[in-house]
Formats: sequence, C-alpha cells, structure tokens
Amino acid sequence: MTAAKRIPCSDQSLARDDPMYGTASAGSSWLLLELNGAWGPSAFLQSPNCIDPQLGRAIVRRVEKAGMRITAIRKHGRRPDTPRWRWYVAHCGVGDEALHHGEVDDPRDFLELALDGSDGSVTTDPVIAICSHGKHDQCCAVRGRSACRAIAAEYPEFTWECSHLGGDRFAATMLILPEGLCYGRVDSADAAGLVRLYLEGRLDNRFLRGRTSLPHAVQAAQYFARERYGDDRIDALHPLHVERGEHRIQVLLDGEAGPIEVILHEELSEPLLSQCHAKVAGQVRVFTLGSLGETAHQPG
Repeated sequence: MTAAKRIPCSDQSLARDDPMYGTASAGSSWLLLELNGAWGPSAFLQSPNCIDPQLGRAIVRRVEKAGMRITAIRKHGRRPDTPRWRWYVAHCGVGDEALHHGEVDDPRDFLELALDGSDGSVTTDPVIAICSHGKHDQCCAVRGRSACRAIAAEYPEFTWECSHLGGDRFAATMLILPEGLCYGRVDSADAAGLVRLYLEGRLDNRFLRGRTSLPHAVQAAQYFARERYGDDRIDALHPLHVERGEHRIQVLLDGEAGPIEVILHEELSEPLLSQCHAKVAGQVRVFTLGSLGETAHQPG
C-alpha cells in the first residue's frame, strides 16, 4: 500500500488499540517559541516565512545542548498581520514546577534568552499546547486542529497550536505545562473537559500518556495504579524507587495508605508504522502489568 493510500497512522493505532500509557515525550524542561505562519516539516529548520533557517538551527542547537525540549507555538485561528514573538520556559520536575513567559521584539532575540526563564516573569496560568503540525504528519493536522478548536473555544487564553510533540499515532496529542502532562487521542475525548479537570488538579487516566519529566516505566506504573485505585489527582502517586531486573521492573509509588509496588514487564510490539510518512515498520516498547499491590517495603 503506498503512503498516499495508506490508512492514517492514528486510525491504524485506534484499530490496534495501542496502549498510550508510558509513551509521553521525554522532557524535564521545555522552551516554547512563537512562530506565526506555516511550518515546514521541521518548524525551526524548514519554515523560512517564519524564521531564518540558520537562526532556527542555532536556537535549536543551543536549547538541545542545554538538555531542554523545544517546540514552536502559534495561536489558533487567523494569523496576525503583525507577528509577535512570545515565549515560555517550563520546568516540569515533580514538586518543582514553574512556568515563565515573556516577549521579544525580534526572533534573533530568542538566541539570547536566559534558558532558566529569568528574562521573563512567572505565570500561574497554564499552557495548553496541541500538536497541529500538519507538514510533519497529516493526523496532527486533521485531529490536532479539531481538538485545538474545541479547547480554544472555552480557554482561548491558555490554548496554543504547537509543532511536533512525538507519538503521531496518538493524534491529537496535547501537552499541559508546567506539569508536563502529555495526552493522546484528545479529539476522541471531551477535549475542553480535559483542561477543566486539569484546573481542578485532576486528570483523565484513559487519555494520559504520562508526565514528561518521569521515566516511561514510572508513567506506566502510575497508569496501572490509577486504574486500580481510581486516584485521579495530578499531585499523587509520586515515584519512590525504581529498580530494573533482567525481566522485570519494580516501581514503588507513594500511595495514600503507604507505598504501592508495581511490577512491570517490558515487551516489544508487533512491527507497526508509527507515523504516516514512515516507510519501514518497527517495534515499539510496551509495558505490561505483572503485579500491583500495597507493600510495607520502603526504598533503602
């Protein structure tokens, strides 16, 4: 089947019922930069109408060298006649979340931003970023823009379109900062309702891929613990200890009544196409549950 006639990757993923837990994009700190206009396959390197590619490359190199994730953002709807150059720096560590924001006069100033966010001011408003990067993957264009439209209708001040977040097969994908909550299949949910839950300090385990600052095994362990105990608080089930064995991963989570031990097994899926433009099928990591229960064991 040619790429032009292939079933979209997100439709294939839905048909397979691919598990989303434990798949959040990795990132303890994020830099979001406003780039208005049409994005190429790479927002910073191939969008000459938005930013000079050489400048974009220099910015990306600087940010990635600092161990941060970078993504482009733009407001949903009609593009402004006069571009603005707003930015956000998010730190997503559990218990150490912070979101800074500001604005520069010229995109060249992005190259000089203090990556700790100190050039701007702290904001208590969240950033809701939905991937709508159509030149990267068609599913993000179709599903992402639909989800973004629904959320922006209720929360326009928080809502942004963003460039590639990873996990195209789970489109529409969404990132909530500063906590770094990564959601998938948002267009299949009450998209604005996910934001409403967030503002109440809660989450929807069915659509949560995980928290970007946590290891994938911890993301998966939290999913299984939430499924068992029904705890939907964002500020809950923090990791206490992770230990990898030859065929198992032990994760201890901080439960209300004491530590919760989750034993996971790590497997590989059948070969699949994880993006619409992928040409070679590959296996992806999947976590399965071995056992789960409260334990008196405390990490040493």
